Amino acid sequence: MQRLISLHHLTHTMNRFFITLIFFICINSVQAQYFHLSLFGGSSNYQGDLQDKKFTFQQSHVAFGAGVLYEISDRFFARANFTIGTISADDKLAAKNTTRNLNFTSKLTDIHLGVEYLFINLYDHKLAPYVFAGISGYHFNPYTTAAGSSTKVYLQPLGTEGQGFYKGKEKYNLNQIAIPFGGGIKFAVNDNLRLGFEIGLRKLLTDYIDDVSTDYVPQAILLSNAGQQTVDFAVRGDEISPARPYPTTSLTRGNPKSKDWYYFSGIILNYRIDPDQLKGRNKHVKTGCPGL
Repeated sequence: MQRLISLHHLTHTMNRFFITLIFFICINSVQAQYFHLSLFGGSSNYQGDLQDKKFTFQQSHVAFGAGVLYEISDRFFARANFTIGTISADDKLAAKNTTRNLNFTSKLTDIHLGVEYLFINLYDHKLAPYVFAGISGYHFNPYTTAAGSSTKVYLQPLGTEGQGFYKGKEKYNLNQIAIPFGGGIKFAVNDNLRLGFEIGLRKLLTDYIDDVSTDYVPQAILLSNAGQQTVDFAVRGDEISPARPYPTTSLTRGNPKSKDWYYFSGIILNYRIDPDQLKGRNKHVKTGCPGL
């Protein structure tokens, strides 16, 4: 319970920090030459128990976001981003465990705070690779649909692996933290406008973003504690031909040793919030950080 409270508190704190930062930028026109508005458009995808490829666009979805960069030096930035996307996967498409026949979809809301480093100064050059890292707080809520229906069935309340009643398993929290990192390449259109391509990975601390992690609960126990609907969505082999019964011997449902991932990839646009203040100034921002 304490872990759930702390995760919720961290996500709430990151939300407040992001809003405060935006407000600070809007009112602080004196230092605005150091701030860049950041816009993102691209795709979101996932890797986990229903999709084990390291990187694929097979089941990608549209993602978009916005944020800010603070120019600490010519090559070193603080960054804050808010990104919205969708992830999904289906055993029918992955062709790894088709008899399990599971699928999920989840909306993602990701807030990322971190630092970014350009390997080349974009005031003196046109093209530069860069890397970033930081911390993210995100919200997810996996759901599926019943066969022949478009009605969403949210999976976390069901406890498909006995969460909440079996072998001390707790319900997984829908607000989590992740370890973000990645990089890309940027092109300087001019001193105030930069265009780039970025890939941002999120290493998760949960294995339940897809509602799959460990083993099947014995059917009788699952039925008596959680009901028929939970049994129906714990394994869906009865929906395929030939129909597969609920597992009784091989109880492996997922791989708890490998945590899930999600990632964003796409186009980044950075624009200096107050470009006029750069005119007549030395383009290089000096700091006390040697080599930056």
